[in-house]
Amino acid sequence: MKDEKIRVLIAKAGLDGHDRGAKVIAAALRDAGMEVIYTGLRQTPEMIVEAALQEDVDVIGVSILSGAHLTILPKILKLMKEKGLDDVLLTGGGIIPEEEINKLKEMGVGELFTPGAATTEIAKYIKNWRKENPRK
Repeated sequence: MKDEKIRVLIAKAGLDGHDRGAKVIAAALRDAGMEVIYTGLRQTPEMIVEAALQEDVDVIGVSILSGAHLTILPKILKLMKEKGLDDVLLTGGGIIPEEEINKLKEMGVGELFTPGAATTEIAKYIKNWRKENPRK
């Protein structure tokens, strides 16, 4: 069980068509030894949570550059709770003001990374989260 790879779903939510950052993160997490599933562009919260269920992931990472984070991330959290994904980390990043990051964290979203965040820090955060939250 100790050698089990962390499974991460990377998703682009909403109408945001800029996926370079999501692809960079996906590659960096693969390089860090994780299994990464990239859903592609224009995913709805429902599609993201369904993919997370089907792929049995440990982490959902959502990239949002459209400004819709206060709508999309709470909706994903709600769907995760409804589907019993209580042991899955919801994290992500994009252009999100600090006060809104704090609001989302209070709701239950994990760390949110803004442009310029080191990919090594993102991988380290996910690995530390997994150590503190072992798979059931």
